[in-house]
Amino acid sequence: QVQVEESGGGLVQAGGSLRLSCTGSGRTFIRDAMGWFRQAPGKEREFVAGISGSGTSTNFANFVKGRFTVSRNFAKDTVDLQMNSLTPEDTAVYYCAASGGGYWDVPSRGSSYDYWGQGTQVTVSS
Repeated sequence: QVQVEESGGGLVQAGGSLRLSCTGSGRTFIRDAMGWFRQAPGKEREFVAGISGSGTSTNFANFVKGRFTVSRNFAKDTVDLQMNSLTPEDTAVYYCAASGGGYWDVPSRGSSYDYWGQGTQVTVSS
């Protein structure tokens, strides 16, 4: 069974940092683009950031540029999302997803991703 799983969510004060991690099982994801999405209550799911399967390209939503970084460890087949300068507007469930078609690029559309995690809650208090 192929699965993607997020970890690292939690409660943090505004201005703080959190690091989310994504791991996969059932098959290797080292050639897949890995994306992070989020969904806040009452809002649609939105793309946050991602990294290509090659590891040479990244993509960030405008609202996280300069605050979030994404990296991957090929040896461990993991992807991390480092979130700094968090604000209450960043409160959401964060999802990791894998796209088999993203070796050189990072898709920002959710429909381009094949496997999704269950999500991890990030809450930023003011």
